[in-house]
Amino acid sequence: MRKVIVGAFVSMDGVMQAPGGPEEDPSGGFKYGGWVAPIADTDPVFGEEIGALFGQPYDLLLGRKTYEIFAAHWPYAEGGPDDEIAKQFNRITKYVATRSGDVDTSWNRTVVLNDVAKDVAKLKQEDGPALITQGSTEIVHALLAAGLVDEIRVFTFPLLLGKGKRLFDTTSEPRAYKLTKSKVSPTGLIAATYVPAGEIEHMTIRGAENPSDRELARREKLKRER
Repeated sequence: MRKVIVGAFVSMDGVMQAPGGPEEDPSGGFKYGGWVAPIADTDPVFGEEIGALFGQPYDLLLGRKTYEIFAAHWPYAEGGPDDEIAKQFNRITKYVATRSGDVDTSWNRTVVLNDVAKDVAKLKQEDGPALITQGSTEIVHALLAAGLVDEIRVFTFPLLLGKGKRLFDTTSEPRAYKLTKSKVSPTGLIAATYVPAGEIEHMTIRGAENPSDRELARREKLKRER
């Protein structure tokens, strides 16, 4: 079976919009495009962990907008400073999810997915390399809602962006996660890997099993205010 790995660059408040440059996605008036570069270009932990993420066999799983950004850059990047990753991206299969089908698929080894949850569920049943997302907020939300994510590798940057597209939304399937690996860089970047760990456990905190009359009154008040 194939694994689905969400690879995400986020701010401390969970924003993942336009990490690579101002022109990537200025929608919604987002004005901080390129917020990853000042740290990522020199951060040793970022370089090491990105190398580990893309050092395994993989294919890319992208939304249409992210695919179009990649397709306009990586086929022309071989021989440049990012030659190694460019060669990888140009060689592997790129799965692009699009509801409209309005996408130029001339980048070699591109496969279109029309129903991301249904199609990815089928891909997971096959033998093959991991499916790694980059950006693609809507796809990530759909995969989390459908319970199709096997691993989340999140790079948290020491920034508050305030507004923008976020890694998680209210459609995400509730579940517990286990931290399997983490590193903190001198810049404050945190690279962490999480895997699903079953249902969420919940209980009353120790010492609160016998509520006071005032606590019982508070609960009754909450019921009336709903």
